[in-house]
Amino acid sequence: MAGEGRATPRWLDLIWLLFLACLAALPPQKEWHKQIILGLIGLFQLTEGPFLRFLAGRGLRSPGGEAISVIIKLALATQLMMHTSDLGINSSYYPIFYLPVMTAAMYFGPLGTLLWTLAAAGAYCSYLIPALRGEFTLTATGKGDLSLRIIFFFLLAMIVNRFVMVYRKQTFGYQMLAETLSVANQNLEKAQAEARRAERLAALGQLSAGLAHEIRNPLAVIKGSAELLSQKLTDSDAIAKELSGYIYTEVNRVSALVSRFLDFARPSRLELRPLPLAPVIERALKYLADQGHTSRLSVHCDFTAGLPQVMLDEELCEQVFINLLLNACQAMGEQGGELNIRTLEAESDGEPKVVAEVEDSGPGISLEMREQIFNPFVTTRKSGVGLGLAIVAKIVDAHGGDVRLVNGKGPGACFRVSFPRAEDLQPTT
Repeated sequence: MAGEGRATPRWLDLIWLLFLACLAALPPQKEWHKQIILGLIGLFQLTEGPFLRFLAGRGLRSPGGEAISVIIKLALATQLMMHTSDLGINSSYYPIFYLPVMTAAMYFGPLGTLLWTLAAAGAYCSYLIPALRGEFTLTATGKGDLSLRIIFFFLLAMIVNRFVMVYRKQTFGYQMLAETLSVANQNLEKAQAEARRAERLAALGQLSAGLAHEIRNPLAVIKGSAELLSQKLTDSDAIAKELSGYIYTEVNRVSALVSRFLDFARPSRLELRPLPLAPVIERALKYLADQGHTSRLSVHCDFTAGLPQVMLDEELCEQVFINLLLNACQAMGEQGGELNIRTLEAESDGEPKVVAEVEDSGPGISLEMREQIFNPFVTTRKSGVGLGLAIVAKIVDAHGGDVRLVNGKGPGACFRVSFPRAEDLQPTT
């Protein structure tokens, strides 16, 4: 049964210890150095993972820890050979060098594997030093056996490394696939959420349209009655005349609210034609100035000359900028402030767009509200209805553009509206 958090199951560790026990039981049995070295090999093999994590925790990054691991196994293999034969080179335990060779093949690439295998071959051939001194003679058969063993070192190393590289490639492919699937799942969840939101908004729009039409008729009757009542009353009935004035004012306010509901609920029927964006913004700004909304503000316009035209429904786009500019004026309140309006050409979602920015010097919008600010009935003002930005988003979306709340130059809110260029939308011949 696999241990939790382990790279290998425990039963493989038990088999590994069983193999080492079999080596310990083979001749020479009375060589205690051999038993100690085999025990150290088994202990290090079982604790190699924690050992590498320990080194990584001390700041030794890969492949430093892996190199130390291979060196330790090379040293233990060399010591085992020394204690299992008088000459070392004659030891039948020479396959123990497969352990550092395979470890290097699993940790390093092809070049690293070759270099570490060469180091293992060098450690194995180090037992030939006495032969160079004339202490023994290496026969032709011995030279052939030695060459064959070293060739098998390299053969085993490259076979293991090849499988490891294939495994790494497949693992990387699976990781990339998992990341792609994760992104696809996130996009799917987002699309599902947008679809649910669109369904709710569609139902809300139908309800709003029905209620607005039903409310408008009695409002017209109440408004007409209030006007007649005000005309019939004499100056002596001051209280009644004041109350009829309240009725008339509040009916106008409710009527304006119903009109906003209808603006949000009705489908956008666009009459598009190529137009420059700056004059549309100027007309919206003039409308607000005529209403007295910009009297306490310092208005700065920076319209880039020579911008491409955009496909606009002039009336609806004017309403977009009236809503955005009115929000900015209301955010700065009675104390006033600075209103900056810019137009430029910039990339949005990888495509060139004509961009307009409306930035105020008000208190800004909190991070909690940024994700919801374009939803209907979401507002930062106590007296607000929360339809202005929802209508803006709806109209801009219908134009194939987008509106975003971005970070401006100051602490206030900055809304960026992007429209496709007319030349990109018109068919080419």
